[in-house]
Amino acid sequence: MSVMSSVMRGARRLVHADPALLSNFLPVPLLCPAQSPAPLLTCQQSRKFASKQVKGQRKDQKNQKVKTKVDKQEVEIRQRMTVAALAEAMNKDFDHVFEALLNTSVDLDSLEPDSVLEERWIKEVVTRSGMKFRFAKLSESRERPNRDVQCRPPADPSSLKPRPPVVTIMGHVDHGKTTLLDSLRKSQIVSTEAGGITQHIGAFLVQLPTGEKITFLDTPGHAAFSSMRARGANATDIVVLVVAADDGVMNQTVESIQHARRAKVPMIVAVNKCDKHQADPQRVKRELLAHDVVCEEFGGDVQAIHISALKGDNLLALAEATVALAEVLELKAEPSGSVEGLVIESRTDKGKGPVTTAIVQRGMLKRGCVLVAGKSWAKVRFLFDENGRAVTEAGPSTAVEVVGWKELPSAGETILEVESEQRAREVVEWRSYEEEQQKLQEEQSAIELKQKLHEEEYRKERAGLTHLTWRQRKSVLYRANRSKFAMRPSEKTTRDELSLPLIVKGDVDGSVEAILNILDSYDAEQQCQLEVLHFGIGDISENDVNMAATFTGSIYGFNVGASRSIQQLAARRGVPLRLHNVIYKLIDELKDELSGKLPPLVSENVLGEATVLAMFDVTVGKKKVPVAGCRVQKGQLERRLKFRLIRGRDVVWEGSLAALKHHKDDVQTVKAGMECGLSAEGIDFRPGDVIICFEEVDTPQVTSWDPGF
Repeated sequence: MSVMSSVMRGARRLVHADPALLSNFLPVPLLCPAQSPAPLLTCQQSRKFASKQVKGQRKDQKNQKVKTKVDKQEVEIRQRMTVAALAEAMNKDFDHVFEALLNTSVDLDSLEPDSVLEERWIKEVVTRSGMKFRFAKLSESRERPNRDVQCRPPADPSSLKPRPPVVTIMGHVDHGKTTLLDSLRKSQIVSTEAGGITQHIGAFLVQLPTGEKITFLDTPGHAAFSSMRARGANATDIVVLVVAADDGVMNQTVESIQHARRAKVPMIVAVNKCDKHQADPQRVKRELLAHDVVCEEFGGDVQAIHISALKGDNLLALAEATVALAEVLELKAEPSGSVEGLVIESRTDKGKGPVTTAIVQRGMLKRGCVLVAGKSWAKVRFLFDENGRAVTEAGPSTAVEVVGWKELPSAGETILEVESEQRAREVVEWRSYEEEQQKLQEEQSAIELKQKLHEEEYRKERAGLTHLTWRQRKSVLYRANRSKFAMRPSEKTTRDELSLPLIVKGDVDGSVEAILNILDSYDAEQQCQLEVLHFGIGDISENDVNMAATFTGSIYGFNVGASRSIQQLAARRGVPLRLHNVIYKLIDELKDELSGKLPPLVSENVLGEATVLAMFDVTVGKKKVPVAGCRVQKGQLERRLKFRLIRGRDVVWEGSLAALKHHKDDVQTVKAGMECGLSAEGIDFRPGDVIICFEEVDTPQVTSWDPGF
């Protein structure tokens, strides 16, 4: 047995040996030559027959037969995947998914990239593609804890102290609101107001001769400042409605009544300008009845005081009426604890930075307090009263300027005190996050609505192609939308309509808000698009000019300035700077610029009319030119203008004349009653035709937008 094994091992070595080496020891026929016509055994066959399993060999063969493990591509799937999403997850195209679903019960004719697949077909496609699947993990979004700050609960009645009333003076523009406040304060604010009209909210503390203190808010009466009046009504305890005795109830008077009613604030009517000859206070009271404002003499509960703010007549009676109403209201507040207040106005000061005018409603505001208002916070550095004097603290119903804001808060925001700067940052971060989430939710709703509309349009487009196969349908749609597919992206974004990009800058937040509210009423988009690129508070900056130059826009500034270098930069870059300190003048210039953007309206002005009496030929050189003999019936014919040929009721020709002659002379003008000959190239005139001479006049087009004042 051992001999046999040795022989077999030797044979195996011979089979694996080099033929060139064996040729030195064996005859040629035994080496399986390639040129042999019919060898009995090939070397491969010899190896098969010679092999025999021996002890220990089976294990080696098993090791050789083990296949190398192939790593399959892993595809992340989820429920309700579309065909396009599955193809993207597999890194394949749409046709691959289509081919993988052949010979299945899926209706391939209705299969589109946005078709939703069932879960079993998603798995089938992945499996048939030689891949393995795994379900996508649902990301668990951890809900962030609410870090906002809230108002304190109502205070204990025993800790409440009487406070001065906050009185807002409201009414129509130029009815004497600021003059009334001047007389109460013994100051001259009107002389400093542009155009003599108030364009900000002014907050002042007035001490009456009797010793009582009243905080007055002076709101604008102009139509543009509706939001400021609403803010003043919400921050007040009493509204003094100023109505001019010679003018009566006007638009902003009615609006002020509505603001006071919405804020549920009691009202006192001050009938101003009673010293004028045409004054009629009784007419004012009767007009107020139409708006449910019933004065005491008509059986109502609204006090009506006849005053003259300019001469100072009867102002003490108005102050006493205000104090009496405040006593009835029993106005009290907690003078201790954390501060609560309201931002009345905000602006950027060159020396102080962001500054807000605020009214303290609760607590004691001191230097060093950390405040939060909207998405801005402040560590109070300075407090100033209405006269610009620094104060150390401000109690309830006091109006102060607060310096120390990191960013400028919006007017109307609630001011709350927090314990530290870190807490203030947390609150601001949370409010920014909350606003961002709300914006994302709105965008998601808009996207879903757009998807729904797109899906409806998609189904409507394919409703008539349901009888076709998917290949035929694709071919039909491609032919129908060939021009759309061929269009380059740059051509898709080109805009044909006119547009006016704007940058709006104002001195305070309320002014910018008022201008933006006016721009929101713009309704002439069919003529020219109005786009607000940027708005802000403060003087015109280099960034504003660069942005306006990039978008070919204009800069409108209200009560702000522009340095000489900024003006030179704007002139160099061709950016219009429109700086105003009266709001209606700013809006008028904006309307003029919008009108200047519009193309002129072309109108026709008919100058003359002639009738063709006869036709004859005139020889010019070697050519015969047909000439129409005419008589001018109306006006005059001018050769340089355009002519129209009317035959019956149809316009046959319109253009310029080749020649206009009177007798044999070339003339430029032929007047009514005269005869003339005229010719035009390629035109066949006939007797009885009417020829009209007209000129095209360009008329400037005016924007149809009416802001209401």
